[in-house]
Amino acid sequence: MNDAVAVTLVGVLGITGSLLVLVSAIAMFRVRDALSRINVFSPATGLGLPLIVVAAFVYDLHAEGFRLGSLLMAIVAVVCLITVSSVASNTLARASVLSGQPIHRKTSPNRLARPPEGVVDVDPDAVDDSEHRD
Repeated sequence: MNDAVAVTLVGVLGITGSLLVLVSAIAMFRVRDALSRINVFSPATGLGLPLIVVAAFVYDLHAEGFRLGSLLMAIVAVVCLITVSSVASNTLARASVLSGQPIHRKTSPNRLARPPEGVVDVDPDAVDDSEHRD
């Protein structure tokens, strides 16, 4: 692989992944409830971090040459990032709802964001659409 191509590819992948993480982190401060914070960080963990891992693999490929161990580590890292991200998001969202965290009124129409039976929603502006449930 040509030096200029490798450096450019590593730079583009690394910067793109880093920007996704940065934008997601900034967006976390702008949203109003825990469910939205969990949701807004998904692009960082689902795409940004894997792009950084791929950039590191391309750099290693250019510097050291092809090694099966490096390829396997990169594949395992990407698969683990995506798996852990989805499981962690689901677990955090469920814990947030079950703990009775207030849900912003604009998040309320989402059926997954409603508090379960017996948990009081402390947001007075929340829309009650219980008559629309299936």
